[in-house]
Amino acid sequence: MRRMVTMGLLFALAGCASGRMGARSGVPGYAGGDMSCVPFARERSGLRINGDAWQWWQAAAGQYERSRAPLPGSVLVFQRTSRNPQGHLAVVSRVVSAREIRVDHANWSSGRARGQIARDQPVLDVSPRGDWSLVRVWYPPADDFGGTQFPTYGFIHSRAMMAAAG
Repeated sequence: MRRMVTMGLLFALAGCASGRMGARSGVPGYAGGDMSCVPFARERSGLRINGDAWQWWQAAAGQYERSRAPLPGSVLVFQRTSRNPQGHLAVVSRVVSAREIRVDHANWSSGRARGQIARDQPVLDVSPRGDWSLVRVWYPPADDFGGTQFPTYGFIHSRAMMAAAG
């Protein structure tokens, strides 16, 4: 009997670690795909910028609006770091609050999930001034925010997006 109870507990715990993303949090996991963040952001946002992710901020100067304020459809540009040498791009799917947005992005993970697309993922502004210069990003394999804080340049907005925002 004791052995059966132990086995039952082990099976229950195994179910918690089944790999089904979003099971506890309700945040969706990866949705397939096989692409890097640059072509994904270009396709999703309509911005016509070339170069590595970290180069987009400078490349957008004089061509698109740039700011520290998120708008749906804008692209959040991550700076490059030793952990993130090419930078990263994420497209804002919605603004939840002054310090939380949801993004769609590709290729945020490593290993088997490398190149995967993740939609409606939370990003938190953890900058001291509340200016989105430092963020924490949802990490689907952990079903939680990752522990790393990533520096960003800010958001790139299309002219049409700015006109719609009024």
